[in-house]
Amino acid sequence: MFSKTCEYGIRATIYICANGLQENKIGIPDISKNIEAPSHFTAKILQILVHSDILSSQKGINGGFYMNSQQRQHHLIDVVRALDGDVLFSGCGLGLKKCSDDEPCPLHDKFKSVRNNLKKMMETTTINEMARMLKKGRKFVRETELVADGE
Repeated sequence: MFSKTCEYGIRATIYICANGLQENKIGIPDISKNIEAPSHFTAKILQILVHSDILSSQKGINGGFYMNSQQRQHHLIDVVRALDGDVLFSGCGLGLKKCSDDEPCPLHDKFKSVRNNLKKMMETTTINEMARMLKKGRKFVRETELVADGE
């Protein structure tokens, strides 16, 4: 449902929220490794999120990405809107441009319900909630297990 950009953005934001504080900034290599995304692509996504004030960054030797307490309260929908806009929450399930309540496609009514439920979940779930689950070890933001060097 989400674009790759949005998937990586959500995963990166949750990872940064769980691990990045102003005194503990996280660099692109660490983020991209832990969310299994290309570094260059991740950097572009994170800059968009910084410009949208969802993340903070600092350049330099001790630089990296982090979230302040206010940013941690953003909802997942804020990340989606910054990266993909609202198309997911208003578009047709079949990708038709003319699909509407007046001229529906065969999926219209069922997809509208799914789309509205997804939007509600994204509007009511904070990044911090997801980060807390990640920190407890009950959730993950990557496909494969990280193995410590030498193992």
